[in-house]
Amino acid sequence: MTLRQKLLLVALCTLALPVAGWLYVRQMETLLREGQAQALVASARALARSLVVVDAPLPPAGPAWYVQRTSLPITVDGYGDDWAALTPWAQPVGKNARLLLAEDAHWLYAYIDVRAPRRHRADAEDHLAMSADHLVLTIASSDDTQRYLIASSAPGATTGIAMDPPAGILPDRLNAQWQEDGSGFRVELRLPRGLAIERLGIGAHLPGDSSDPAAADVRPILEYSTALSRELALLAPDGVRVRVLAPDAWLLAQSGRLDLPNLPASERPGWFASLIYRSLLATRLDEDGGWAEDAPRVDLPEVAEALKGTPATAWRAGEARGSVVLAAAMPIEVRGQSRGVVLLEQPSRAVPLLANRALFGLLLTSFAVLLIAGGVLLMFATRLTIRLRRLRNAAERAQDNDGRLDGPFPLIDSEDELGDLARSFARLFDVVGSYTDYLRTLASKLSHELNTPLAIVKSSLDNLDHAGLPAEAQPYLLRARDGVARLGALVRAMSEASRMERAIAAAEAEDVNMADIVRGCAEGYRALAGDRRVECLLPQGPVLMHVSPELVAQALDKLFDNALSFTPPNGWLRISLRPTSDGADIELANQGPALPTAMQGRLFDSLVSLRDKATPGDAPHLGLGLYVVRLVAERHQGSASARNLEDGSGVAFTLHLRGLPRQRLG
Repeated sequence: MTLRQKLLLVALCTLALPVAGWLYVRQMETLLREGQAQALVASARALARSLVVVDAPLPPAGPAWYVQRTSLPITVDGYGDDWAALTPWAQPVGKNARLLLAEDAHWLYAYIDVRAPRRHRADAEDHLAMSADHLVLTIASSDDTQRYLIASSAPGATTGIAMDPPAGILPDRLNAQWQEDGSGFRVELRLPRGLAIERLGIGAHLPGDSSDPAAADVRPILEYSTALSRELALLAPDGVRVRVLAPDAWLLAQSGRLDLPNLPASERPGWFASLIYRSLLATRLDEDGGWAEDAPRVDLPEVAEALKGTPATAWRAGEARGSVVLAAAMPIEVRGQSRGVVLLEQPSRAVPLLANRALFGLLLTSFAVLLIAGGVLLMFATRLTIRLRRLRNAAERAQDNDGRLDGPFPLIDSEDELGDLARSFARLFDVVGSYTDYLRTLASKLSHELNTPLAIVKSSLDNLDHAGLPAEAQPYLLRARDGVARLGALVRAMSEASRMERAIAAAEAEDVNMADIVRGCAEGYRALAGDRRVECLLPQGPVLMHVSPELVAQALDKLFDNALSFTPPNGWLRISLRPTSDGADIELANQGPALPTAMQGRLFDSLVSLRDKATPGDAPHLGLGLYVVRLVAERHQGSASARNLEDGSGVAFTLHLRGLPRQRLG
């Protein structure tokens, strides 16, 4: 990671400001919503108490049958096509039946759907047989009650027979339609509204049931109350929709609509502001609103909580974009009994608008501060990077020129920490440059200075030889001559190394196929290897590089000479060429002793050798061969390395070359 990237990362730490602001705005939005919820709960509590005080027509406690309003005519034929719109709110009867009730201006309609895996039809001559599939229908008005048995021997019209003595105006027979299929049977009938039915009982019985075949579940009848709706209109707060629900969450009365106040188009939140509010601030909104005006049953979590006796609130997304709806449910209790629930729903744009404005203002301010801080840090990082790059370039120039600086060292006049570092570098490079110059000229100076003393010593030994020394002095004279010869070889080698460095630095390059060079060298080495086996591994295609062929061949000669001296008789040598992403690797491996671990990093230094010391009379080995290999590799912008083979059978020397830089003309 660069310095500018690190400082940019530091600048990004200022993002903690908008994050902290977002948390603050979210907490503020929560407090606003809690305050609004408490106010609406107080209104719901006051309204519930008012309904009790004014003796409003509240539903009775306990379960009841709910009659839905229908605007479409219903044909009594035993089929459920006319009931499709009301089917989602069917009421269960026992374990295997469900009931639908509807009314219009003249009739009360009933549709009973019974699931029976197997049909047991009644005897055509005895409809009162309790052993067949049958329904028990109980009708109760203010003073009279009558039970009816409905059974059928075949689909079609059937008659419900009174099971009790005649009761007032209640009829002794009911006309009904009976239809059946593989899943069970259905019964449809209608009753005149003039009967003033207050309670209704339904019992669906199949043979084999353990229940009383004459029993019926009798409950009060509930319907939407216009009178209670008028009471709500007088008591409901402005801008709030009020609904009164029965203990089973059936809708009994309603007043008001979810209408938002008209706002100018400029103040209405757009889609982006609505998305920001719902995703960043109001993540607790419930998407299921249940806004349908004509839904007869309101199954909402807050209603269920209120039916248990606990006031509850909920926030939901409104139908209009950028709006929310607060719902507060309050139980209606009379003498400790739950008589229903008052549900208040208040639409609002105020909370989203306030939260969005606060959030957008905070974000704009925070991002402005972030941009300014990031720009300042970026400028500082850029200037610091430029100054550091100047120091790096100066150090690289010193390295390219063997420790000698090319021009004045930068930033030495600066008064900050980088100036101190630059001055320390300048002093260091001065010392290193002086020492490098001393080392560079040391070999030539030594060879020049040692030539004269060696000549004097050699001439003196010649004179002693002609002077006629005694026989016992001859061995000492021979040792002196051998030492002078070895010193002369050392002086000549140092002079040769200096000339070789200059020759390598002045070598010219050309585009060649490295495979041809390696193949030619390997063919020549086979004649020199004697009884040793020489293998050559080359790639299939050409390996084109811009190199000095003479230097590459010279380096290979040095490597082969070194490997041959350590390879035992009948041993093997292997030369391989491998192309790499930035050049090529030439590896020469040989069978022989392993390299000492401590010497692997120093093998390519000058005057370093692993061969045994020469005996008197032998030419000394000066360790310049691998040094030449390193010089050739560095001239080709590469490196030289040595390692022991994994199986321990020998060593491998690798020459990594990347090529000589091309000279530009003009």
